Amino acid sequence: MTLTSQKQDFPFDNAPERRGTDSLKWARYAGRDVIPMWVADMDFPSPPAVLEALRKRVEHGIFGYAAAPPQAAESVCLWFQIRYGWAIQKEWIVWLPGLVCGLNVVCRAFAELDEEVAVLTPVYPPFLTAPLNSGRKLLRCPLRKTSDRYEIDFERLEQTISPATRVLLFCHPHNPVGRIWKLEELTKLADLCLRKNLLLCSDEIHADLILDETSRHIPTASLSAEIARQTITLASPSKTFNLPGLGCAYAVIPNMELRHRFLRAMRGIVPHVGPLGYTACIAAYRQGAEWLDSLLKYLRNNRDLLCQTINALPGLSVISPEATYLAWIDCRGLGLSNPAEFFEEAGVGVSDGAEFDSPGYVRLNFACPKSRLQEALHRIRKAVSNHTI
Repeated sequence: MTLTSQKQDFPFDNAPERRGTDSLKWARYAGRDVIPMWVADMDFPSPPAVLEALRKRVEHGIFGYAAAPPQAAESVCLWFQIRYGWAIQKEWIVWLPGLVCGLNVVCRAFAELDEEVAVLTPVYPPFLTAPLNSGRKLLRCPLRKTSDRYEIDFERLEQTISPATRVLLFCHPHNPVGRIWKLEELTKLADLCLRKNLLLCSDEIHADLILDETSRHIPTASLSAEIARQTITLASPSKTFNLPGLGCAYAVIPNMELRHRFLRAMRGIVPHVGPLGYTACIAAYRQGAEWLDSLLKYLRNNRDLLCQTINALPGLSVISPEATYLAWIDCRGLGLSNPAEFFEEAGVGVSDGAEFDSPGYVRLNFACPKSRLQEALHRIRKAVSNHTI
């Protein structure tokens, strides 16, 4: 099996209308003049090869319970080998309908009721809720913010972890701050987990969305055989190829004992992946590389426009994200009690930083046509201009 693609132009400037469809993103502001830039899905159609594969599968006409076809695991293995140089084995893969349930399964499987799960904040909200959903204790360790990046405060993390800590939930690349963790950082984190005997759950759903052209994604479990035995990697084609509604994700678990514990914790509560999810996954990984390259160029231009505009406004600042299509905007200089509400009143719907454990910030999704981003930035500029600090 090979990864293939056809040279063509992809019309990212001409996104389909999503109002009045089943879009969660757009339904939030139905009937209001608010541009939705909150939840992390893109306003772009998925790759043509994926759409064609789905059409053929729909023409079959039967959508019974699905077993993972061999091509699904093969496509995942080939994608990781080509993109990241990590040779994973098909039997390491556990299929999931989404990564949020994977975070919850990890907490249930590897920490007891009186034990702790650590996270680095700010972070994607399900990291904060997954331990609590199953009665586990949540430990927060803030990232350290410098003038141009966020960093792991290893000294503070080591002080935060206690003898009752069993799991570290790790976001790589990081949502919402957009960091690509470097080799030296990953090595240091892996060493800490090995010394403290922590199960490392590495959520790498944004791994393909690398905006910094001088950087590359390094799967945490690829560092060594030792850390691979102690790591569960969560991944999916959903963010990369805009497929979240099709419910196809997976955990990569090299350690057979950990894999069996994970599978036991899934029983009775985690549904199976559907046939369209597998179909999309195979087509995306086999034939979506050219589309992804074009997407990344488009996202880089959007990111640069956004950062230039936001950093020119009084009271707002943003560190240019190295990965993802999400901007983490510091609004504290505006002196607002609720910056997300301020943006919404300006006609731009964003995610509230308080949900990520960082009040005073907002997260903005810039995976949309440039014209829509320009209009959103115009509204933000006008609102800030009219605001008295």
